[in-house]
Amino acid sequence: MIIKAVKFRKDGFYTQPFVFGGEEGTEKYDSSVRYRGSLQNYLIDTGDEVILVDTGLPAGTPEEVPDENSILYTGKDISSYMDALADLGYKPEQVTKILLTHKHNDHSGELKSFPNARIYVNEEELGAVELQDIPNLVPVKFTDGAYYNFPKCQKIIDGVTFIKAKGHTNGNSIVVAENNGLFYMIHGDITYVDEALYDNKLSVVFEDLPAARETLDRVREFVRSHPTVYMGTHTPQGYENLEADRVIDLDNPVETVLAEVNFTDQQASGVYVCSICGYVYDPEEHDEVAFEDLPDDWKCPRCKQPKEKFNKA
Repeated sequence: MIIKAVKFRKDGFYTQPFVFGGEEGTEKYDSSVRYRGSLQNYLIDTGDEVILVDTGLPAGTPEEVPDENSILYTGKDISSYMDALADLGYKPEQVTKILLTHKHNDHSGELKSFPNARIYVNEEELGAVELQDIPNLVPVKFTDGAYYNFPKCQKIIDGVTFIKAKGHTNGNSIVVAENNGLFYMIHGDITYVDEALYDNKLSVVFEDLPAARETLDRVREFVRSHPTVYMGTHTPQGYENLEADRVIDLDNPVETVLAEVNFTDQQASGVYVCSICGYVYDPEEHDEVAFEDLPDDWKCPRCKQPKEKFNKA
């Protein structure tokens, strides 16, 4: 089994209030502390099958233009997701299965690009806007019982397990691949950065807060009991852990390296992008209503996050 990161954005950041403030509130934390951000998903090559865990942003998603008030920034393009996959030496028709951790566009954006793949998704996500008109969906009911301390799972193939992990979204899931005595946990957005795992903090993005707390507790219990390589989507720590086969030790955190941020005077287009789900607000599609003129209580039509989660594009 070979596991690889499909890297498509780099040099982003996530502020401490965003990644830590889900339970205690954002005001407790320092917005000037910016943890490193990136975007990558993962590929599992068993020799017999090529399995993707999530499928990146849709081609053409505009880059964001952050400023000093931005609470997060997904980073600048390395390439499109599909080009990043090609750079690893894979063609879309080789992919046999896709395991979707959750519906948000930075995880589901290129699902339509894989004609031969069966797409496994928690059945509770099937009504999501992002998944409409997607062929080859396989609803997962998690009928294979417990996976260690997680109550519900579905075995995909020998050594690859799909785990129910509600919280970030109501249909959120985790993938664990077992190889050479290690447990590779590909978790989507249980945390956005590893510092939140070490410090036992929830981000401000969740659909069910009590469930998100239960899931994080189970993740922390699992990594204490099993040699786990923890692989996130939004931080370079995800692929750094993979490339080093670094096992999480909650009592000995990896030293934090903060983001280096250089804000520019790049001209914005009037378009705004939700940094949570990738929704693009284009005034031309909304009767020429500028984003700045939307009511303060306006929320993303897709993920219901507030205006502050949007960046200029």
